Amino acid sequence: MSTTTKSPRRVLLFGHLIGQLTFRDYAHKFSPKKFTQPQLFACLVLKEFLQLDYRKLAALLGDCQELTAAIDLEIVPHFTTFQKAADRLLLVADVRKLLEATLDVAQVQGRLKTRCALAALDGTGFEAHHVSHYFVKRRASCSKFWQKTTYATFPKAGVLCDTASHLILAVAPGRGPGPDIKHFRRVLDDALTRQPIDALVADAGYDAEHVHEYAREECGVNTFIPPLIGRPTAKRPSGFWRRRMASRLHLSRYSQRWQVETVNSMLKRLMGSALRARRYHSQCRELSLRAITLNVMILRRTGVFYGASQFPYESRSPCVDGK
Repeated sequence: MSTTTKSPRRVLLFGHLIGQLTFRDYAHKFSPKKFTQPQLFACLVLKEFLQLDYRKLAALLGDCQELTAAIDLEIVPHFTTFQKAADRLLLVADVRKLLEATLDVAQVQGRLKTRCALAALDGTGFEAHHVSHYFVKRRASCSKFWQKTTYATFPKAGVLCDTASHLILAVAPGRGPGPDIKHFRRVLDDALTRQPIDALVADAGYDAEHVHEYAREECGVNTFIPPLIGRPTAKRPSGFWRRRMASRLHLSRYSQRWQVETVNSMLKRLMGSALRARRYHSQCRELSLRAITLNVMILRRTGVFYGASQFPYESRSPCVDGK
C-alpha cells in the first residue's frame, strides 16, 4: 500500500506547488495582493489534511508561524476568506486542472507512468453528519422513522485510481443512494483526458453490456466486470461482452480491484468519513478537495522540480526527506 506523509508542513508545501502549477498568483489585476491563490489553495489542502473547519484553520495558521513562513504567507487570512476561496478555486474545471497537476508531478517523480496499465473504479459513500454510529443504531432500533430520516441521502463519490500507485485519476462527486453505473462515463472520460488507460476493473455495480461497448469500442479501454446484475439463473448472461466475462474473468487481472477499496479506505481513515459541508455543492467541492489532498499526501519525494513553477521545489522545501 502506498504510504502517505504525516507532516503538515510537507502537505502545505506540496499543496502550494500544485497551486502554482494551476492558478495565477492573483485572480484580478486590482486584487489587494495580500495573499496569492496558490497560498489559499495550500491552506485548503492543509484544512482537509488536519480535518479542520475554516475558523480552526485560521487559528492554527495564526499560532504556527513556521507554517505560514513555509509558503511566504505574511498575513493570515480571515476564516471567511478561506470559505470564499473554496467556492472560487474548487470549480469543476479547476478540480480537473488540479488533479492533472498532481499527476504531472507524479510522472516527474517516477511514481506514475505515461500510460496506466490497470485502473480500478468504485463508488463510496460518506456521512453528512457527525452523529455516532451507536446513537444511530439505538434510535433505529426504537422506531423506523429515525432510520429513514438518518439515511435518506448521503454524499457519494465515484473514484477511479491507478492500482500501482493509488493515485486518484478522476473523481465524480454526487449524492446517494443510487446505482454506481450512473457516473461511469463521466469518470472514465475525465480520467482519459489526463491519463491513457489500458485496462479497467470494476465491481458488479457497473455491470452492463453498454458499459463494455462504450469503454472497449469507443475509448479503447479493456474492461473487466463480473456479470452479476439480475436475478440468479443458470443461463448464460445476455450480451457478447457479459458472456465473455462469465467465462474468462477469472483469467484476467480482476483480482486487483481491491486496490480501489484501499484508496477509499485511505480517504476515510486519513481525512474522516464525515463531511463538514452541509449544502450539496459544498459537499461536492469538499469531496474533490479530499481526492486532491490524498494525491498530495502520496507525493512527498525530495528534489521535485517542475518547469512551470516559479521556484524549484527543492529550494522551497530543503528539509523534505521523502518520508
